[in-house]
Amino acid sequence: MAEQRANPADFAVFDGDLDAAWTERYLQAPHLAVDTEAMGLIHGRDRLCLVQIADGEDRVSCVRIALGQAEAPNLKRLFEATAVEKVFHFARFDVAALAAGLGIAVQPIFCTKVGSRLGRTYTPRHGLKDLVMELVGVELDKSAQSSDWGRADELTDAQLAYAANDVRYLLPAREQLEKMLRREGRWELAQRCFGCIPVIAELDRLRFNQTFEH
Repeated sequence: MAEQRANPADFAVFDGDLDAAWTERYLQAPHLAVDTEAMGLIHGRDRLCLVQIADGEDRVSCVRIALGQAEAPNLKRLFEATAVEKVFHFARFDVAALAAGLGIAVQPIFCTKVGSRLGRTYTPRHGLKDLVMELVGVELDKSAQSSDWGRADELTDAQLAYAANDVRYLLPAREQLEKMLRREGRWELAQRCFGCIPVIAELDRLRFNQTFEH
């Protein structure tokens, strides 16, 4: 079992938005890992606090979102760029959080949780920690998962390290899931599922919780 890499190759923390240089750097990547932290799980009540991004060269950034902030032009440009795939774990939540908090319509999307449920049908364990452990061989430290993310410039080193590590291993996990899904003949199905995520996220934001129930 490998340990978490101690430090990213490059790491930066921004207030409110990415700067122009990091935005342009990320726009050159074919895939980006993305995660968010919020004050809770209810969109519209629990505000977006942090956005984390990593590319394939282990360049990680954390963007602190201020209380009352409603837009981030560079993040919007990046996350709506159709040439860059955004990779999430449980994209349904993050896509809704970015739409509710910053008015961003993320596209295109790869969700490692959906990919895991379609590909890893031999296990009921589809959480990020289990997924990364099996596919990447790294055990994530989740001790800072439930904490106050609204403290902005007072976020601790432990919180920032947790946030960074939640995105650093998504891209290698995504690569392994694609291989598995293609091997099992489920890649096209996965692509169609990913395309549904923005609609499901919008239903979540509008509180339509049982739309497809009988």
